[in-house]
Parts: sequence; structure tokens; C-alpha cells
Amino acid sequence: MIRFKNQLKTVLKLMLTGLALYLVFRKIDTDQLLQLTKSIQWLWLVPAVLFFVLSKIFTAFRLNLYFKNIGIKLSESQNWRLYLIGMFYNLFLPGGIGGDGYKVYLLNKEFKTPVKKLIQSALLDRLGGLVAIVFLLFGMFLILDIQLDFLETSLWHGLMVAALILTIPAFWLAQKLFFWDFLPSFWPANAWSFAGQIAQLICAWFILKSLGITENILAYQLVFLLSSVVAVLPLTIGGVGARELVFVYAHRYAGIEETAAVAFSLLFFLISAAVSLGGAFIKVELKGKS
Repeated sequence: MIRFKNQLKTVLKLMLTGLALYLVFRKIDTDQLLQLTKSIQWLWLVPAVLFFVLSKIFTAFRLNLYFKNIGIKLSESQNWRLYLIGMFYNLFLPGGIGGDGYKVYLLNKEFKTPVKKLIQSALLDRLGGLVAIVFLLFGMFLILDIQLDFLETSLWHGLMVAALILTIPAFWLAQKLFFWDFLPSFWPANAWSFAGQIAQLICAWFILKSLGITENILAYQLVFLLSSVVAVLPLTIGGVGARELVFVYAHRYAGIEETAAVAFSLLFFLISAAVSLGGAFIKVELKGKS
């Protein structure tokens, strides 16, 4: 029964991914996309990959802080290997146990840490990343002065300022109420969250450079952050299709070119997939006592 559910989940994700990509390619000029991919300056993708890997190293540091809060002592090397394996499971085995499930199983088996605490650490890890993205989004909305048609400018600016001020305190309160075991690492974990997200924005800048995009960089990065929020939802394979849909439908508000935005999104996915694939060739030996 479990195997059937996993297979059904995979089929549904594949269908949603296919539908999303179909909608994307209906909206853009595919000939223009092909010409754009032929003109990619591949050398700029080298630092893009490096900063993507760096972003994942930073977020792996964050996760290891949460592990330490519940008595799991892993070296940074062990934790990084485990993190890469989790990335592989999440992207290439989406209908199976998943990266978080694999980590929960392995750490529970080795350290006898309660499953509830391990699930909390995995959930908080994702929430921490999401909070950093949302905070940066609010800031970029203000910097770029992007306005929604149905809201007055003063009200929109007031909402963005209030959101910026309240995001971190609200996350601290939520952690105090529901994740109190992890509160001692609140500030350093959030610092790693922001470091990881800023590294991804730099990665995005290098991808844009490879495509020859030199204007409206912050607007592309804002939509990239917005697409990252959508990609967190487990609806498509690795966020493919979902990210591209965000770029296609947000281009009118952000003032970006939709075909170039889709090319950017696909390149980001390819980098993510290439790095995640490394997890298939890694083994991790966990030693220690909780």
C-alpha cells in the first residue's frame, strides 16, 4: 500500500510538472528561447555553480545547529554528506522516502533520537530558509517600488515596512511556542539562512550574466525569490514548471523579459540537478552518541 501511494505521488507530480511546462511553453516564444540558449556564455556558469554549492553548505551548517540542539553530534563533513544525499533523494526520488525522511530514519537508527524531534528539526530547517526568502522579498518590493494595482501606494509601502519589521520577531515567537528545543541556535541559524540565500542571489546574478542580461537585475532576482517560495510546495518534480510559471506570470509586474526569465529558471534547475546528483555517489558513516 505504501509503495502504491509513493508511485501515485510520483505520477501526480510528473503530471503537474508536465502541465506546468506545457503552460509555460505555450506562453513564450520557443524559437527565441532556443536562440538565447545558443548564445549562453558558459564561463559565467562556473562561479554560478560555486555559489550554489556555497549556498547549500551554509544551509547545511544551519541544519547541523538544529541537530546539535537535540543532542546529535555530527562533524560538518558527515553533515554535508548527509545533506547532499538528502538533496538527491528530494530531486530524483520524489515519490519515495524523500531527503528529510531519509535523514530522520538514519539519525533515529544511529542516535535513537525521538522521531518527533528529528521531524521538527527538518521542518524548522525549511521554515528558516523560507523566512530568509520572505524577508528579502519584502525588502526588494520596497527597493523596486513594485505596486499592486488594487492597493494604494502608501498602504502597500506601509504593509511592506510592517512585514519587514515583524518577520523575524514572528519567527522567534513561533519557534519559542512550537520549536523551543531549537531556540538556543535561533540567531546563528538565521544568519546561515541569510548567508545561504544571499549566495543563491549571487548565483542567480552569474546565471543572468551568462544569458547576457544586464538590465533589471534586481527585478529578476525578486521573481527568483518569489519562485523559490512556490518551489517549496511539493507539487512538481524539483520545482520544475512551478518556477517557470512564476516567471511567466510575474514578468508584467516586474518588468522582465519572460523568455529570458524562463531560460534563467531552467539553467538554475540544471545546476541544482547536477549538484544534487552528486548525492548518489556519496556514502556517510555516522558515528557518535547522542
